[in-house]
Amino acid sequence: MKKLFILLFLLTVSTSIAQDVDLQELDTYISKTVKDWGIPGVSVGIVKDGEIVFEKGYGVMEVGKRKSPDEHTLYAIASNTKAFTAAIIAQLVEEGKLNWDDKVQRYLPYFEVYDPNISGMITVEDLLSHNVGLGTFSGDGIWYKSELSTEEVVRRIKFVPQAYEFRDGYGYSNLMFITAGDLIEKITGKSFKENVTERLLNPVGMDDTVVSVQDFGNNKNVASPHAMNDKNENYVIPWVAWDNVQSTGGIISSVHDMSKWMITNMNHGVTASNDTLFSVQNRNNMWNLHNSFGVNQVKRNSTGSQYAGYGLGWFLGDYHGHFRVRHGGGYDGMISTVQMLPDEKLGVVVLTNGPKAPTNAIAYAVFDRFLSRDKKDWSTEMLEGYDNWKKSDTRIADRKEKQIKGTQPILERSEIVGTYHADIYGNFYVKQEGKNLVLEWEHTPLLNSRLTHFNYDSYEINWDEPQAWYSFGTVTFEKDAYGTVTGISFDVPNDDFFFYEMNAKKVE
Repeated sequence: MKKLFILLFLLTVSTSIAQDVDLQELDTYISKTVKDWGIPGVSVGIVKDGEIVFEKGYGVMEVGKRKSPDEHTLYAIASNTKAFTAAIIAQLVEEGKLNWDDKVQRYLPYFEVYDPNISGMITVEDLLSHNVGLGTFSGDGIWYKSELSTEEVVRRIKFVPQAYEFRDGYGYSNLMFITAGDLIEKITGKSFKENVTERLLNPVGMDDTVVSVQDFGNNKNVASPHAMNDKNENYVIPWVAWDNVQSTGGIISSVHDMSKWMITNMNHGVTASNDTLFSVQNRNNMWNLHNSFGVNQVKRNSTGSQYAGYGLGWFLGDYHGHFRVRHGGGYDGMISTVQMLPDEKLGVVVLTNGPKAPTNAIAYAVFDRFLSRDKKDWSTEMLEGYDNWKKSDTRIADRKEKQIKGTQPILERSEIVGTYHADIYGNFYVKQEGKNLVLEWEHTPLLNSRLTHFNYDSYEINWDEPQAWYSFGTVTFEKDAYGTVTGISFDVPNDDFFFYEMNAKKVE
């Protein structure tokens, strides 16, 4: 009853703030969207004219349990952390501790990319704009679930392949934001966690927010992440620590706190308590295009976008002619979005605990109502699009169909057991344990697996731990013309982690 009273109070009080928006109708629409998508839980926050006008949770915090999320429930915001990292860099610029155009190697002499000459040219600003020449998500296998330190991750970037010319393209690079975090730590002498807490979280009043799964403490208002099986059923997966890569995606927050963050950003860095976190000049720099994307100017997309690109820690563009600032986040079993229309002083945050998430559908539905646009059914359209996309992805089915049943390994197990090395990662160990063949990752025990015979000298990977982003995969043992084992190659179909970058040579 208490929660119902609070919701009704918010809906009543905020009606005048939200002008003619029927928040009860919007609440009904979001509730139906959550059910239609079959996602375990969702929390939504809306801000307008410097005030929180709506915040509510839907569904459940964990499948099989009845407890519902609310506005204070914690979710991983993942890459929505990048805006915080950019803001800290802006503060350091204002403190005279670095400049946007400073060369990164001035502070991190071990920082290198694919070319020594390019390495020496990369600036602090380049780190935050995805233009250094690395492909989208390339190299993420270095840090994902890894026990490597932040500096050790940065030292391996030089082995990530070049995808396009320096400053002549776009490749979404988590590695560059990890480097930015390393830079922050080296310049300040404090951890990223200390910096973001002291510089941003505390001043904004983000009391729910933590920067590590180790910081949950006694707080039980924490959503459980979920993956989805072959039957489209959600199941709980463990939280995974991202402590070594906090600057690219480590913050865990609530829609209540993220609403405060949106208000501060749309007030150009000034908090509710009138504390100025960064200057208008730097606000402008972060919200200006540093990397432009192509937009179809002949046929508008469904959001009416006329331009798009990336600033510093933010995606930039427009929603039907209204300047839009946004970012998304993807953590194991949690998807999120933060979207603002600054000229309208309107923002929406959607945090979820499932992989099939209607984040954009909810955000656009909010925008349409506050902009007095037609109430397009974004949920139905996007759900159909998502389902069609999933049906069209036949990569795993195609591989299984090509399997030749009844084949035997050509290589003996004694020949393939050993140590394999990839410069980009480190060592892999293939071992015989009883009757089982196992693959161990030197820096990533959570990716250890059993290998079962699949086809000739290829073996299926059976992960010891549940994996959110991929399922089926194989390793193939390569050999030279004389039958000597030379290495292993990975084939794990997915859109986020490129295992082929980890192909390794046998060293013993």
